[in-house]
Amino acid sequence: MFRPQAIGVFPGAAGFFLLPEVVGHQALITKLLRGEPPETWPEAWRFFRAALSGAPEETVLSLLPDAPEGRFNRFVLRPEAEAFRAALAAADDEMRLLLQAAAWRLGFPVEPPPYEGADGEIRAFLLATHAYAAIASGDWAKALSFLYDAAESVRALSPIFAARLYAERAALLQSLTVQPVPVHAAAPPPQGGTEAGAFDASVIRSATDVQSPVEGYRTALKLLDRTAFDEMRGEIWLQLGTALQAEAGGQKSALLEAVRCYHEALKWLKRDRHPEAYALAHMNLAVAYLSMPMHEARHSLRAALAVQSLREALRHFTKETHPDLWASATINLANAIQHVKSSHLEDNLWEAVSLYEEVLSLPEVRDDPLRRARVLANQGNALAHLGAFSRAVPRLEEAKRLFAAHGDAEAAQAVSAVLAEIDRRRKEVQR
Repeated sequence: MFRPQAIGVFPGAAGFFLLPEVVGHQALITKLLRGEPPETWPEAWRFFRAALSGAPEETVLSLLPDAPEGRFNRFVLRPEAEAFRAALAAADDEMRLLLQAAAWRLGFPVEPPPYEGADGEIRAFLLATHAYAAIASGDWAKALSFLYDAAESVRALSPIFAARLYAERAALLQSLTVQPVPVHAAAPPPQGGTEAGAFDASVIRSATDVQSPVEGYRTALKLLDRTAFDEMRGEIWLQLGTALQAEAGGQKSALLEAVRCYHEALKWLKRDRHPEAYALAHMNLAVAYLSMPMHEARHSLRAALAVQSLREALRHFTKETHPDLWASATINLANAIQHVKSSHLEDNLWEAVSLYEEVLSLPEVRDDPLRRARVLANQGNALAHLGAFSRAVPRLEEAKRLFAAHGDAEAAQAVSAVLAEIDRRRKEVQR
């Protein structure tokens, strides 16, 4: 097996495939390591081109060369015991390590092979496999360490493989550290990261000292500069935006940087090809706009931009396919349209009331007392602004009761203030 190989560079099965030696392979592999397919593919590498183009598995299988690399790749596509034995019999020592690592990743009852003594892309692939094993056992410290060492070991040789590893590590660390961000009323934390589970905080501090999520994403983006991996670049810009937004703490400068990241992401993420990531980028962009100080002169403009992005996100997030994301985007849309300067303010308020009503019909909201209370409070407030007090009061009273019953005294007090204001305005009318 010649070295280096393009393992880890491309997504899917191609990221596992080994290439047989051909005339001029060193010049060709140098391009592949940068993610650049050759203009003319050698006959023995046609299977790789087919895999990159999304050809059916049967087509790729039919193009595999009769060589040790071909047997390895056949096992990757058809991970069966007979294929494993055939690949093992033909493999040299380095290929055996990769085969055992691939087998573990594909669910075979084997242990991840040792990485000591390995170098370059093989070491990175083995270390990454140990990282995934550590994730499976919940050992976050080992997982983060293995991923960082894997990325560092291949950074100079295979920058795109390294970029994937840095981004994976950043995403894992982000998932362990990101907490919900206090944003515009009833808005969720930025989508794309996850909330923290149980972990040892010292592990997170130590890992962050090595490289924070923001630093990891930025490193990955630098390595992807001037490569053809547009989709990957867009997804990492999106993740970088979520990391910055989660750390912003309401600071305008950090939120503006997150906004820039989402705009960068949307240069590469297109609705027809990347609908999920495209919609998430628009949703997070809107939340970032709505999180900025409301008293500033540009707030109405930001609210209008947020409305645009939320309507775009809702073209993909529907009540049927993405109920939670649809509900979050719809609530934020209802909140945002009330802050847009318009000669049709009353129409905007009635649209907000209608949007809240749609969200209240969701079982996920109906069966979550605090979530229902937040939506009712927002809807009641909008109705109060419309002067529809007879409709506003029952909703606000229910919200207050739910908040009080579930320990959110501050929210209950805020609703009480709105009810008191309604009572005052009613008495003024009666005078």
